[in-house]
Amino acid sequence: MSLIDLLNKKSLLPSESEALEGREEEMEVPEEHFIKGTPLKSPFPNGLEEAIFAMGCFWGVEKKFWETQGVFTTAVGYIGGITKNPTYKEVCTGFTGHTEAVLVVFDPEKISYKDLLKIFWEEHDPTQGMRQGNDVGTQYRSGIYFLNSQQEALAKETKSQYENKLQENGFNKITTEIHSSHEFYYAEHNHQQYLGKYPEGYCALAGTGIKMD
Repeated sequence: MSLIDLLNKKSLLPSESEALEGREEEMEVPEEHFIKGTPLKSPFPNGLEEAIFAMGCFWGVEKKFWETQGVFTTAVGYIGGITKNPTYKEVCTGFTGHTEAVLVVFDPEKISYKDLLKIFWEEHDPTQGMRQGNDVGTQYRSGIYFLNSQQEALAKETKSQYENKLQENGFNKITTEIHSSHEFYYAEHNHQQYLGKYPEGYCALAGTGIKMD
């Protein structure tokens, strides 16, 4: 298979028959956030809410959200695919169907879901399909995975608003997928808070430069 053929294949979601088998064992992750010292897995304190976003390479995305006031904890993982409990290497093949995603646990008294959506839309390019910048493949696709009807409504409302704004400025239509939350599989230990552990590490997070109203 040529490089072009491989890149083209990595930009196509696999069928169930093509998907890797996966495993029953869940990924082991740290008990505490490397930066914030908060738990990565539930149960979380009462009154907190969760959101799940995919914006390309999850290292930079997670850092953006853990630095946001009102966010209690964050974790990176995989969502929207077929393979159960995939590894990073498996996701990178394009044969699991997952995209790299970030779980954001936030205090709605300090920051709203709509505020998080503003960060989501402005801090990456949601028009690029199965890529984000030089990162090519289904694992880098843009996505919002809502956990209730209110999140769904706000995601679709802000998508329409931002798409109009982008097209006024010469961008293509938004390709972000908006789905009810699939199972979120935590990524491996070394990927959690990666840029906290390796501050000079790779980060390709970049927005369009267009702000929401």
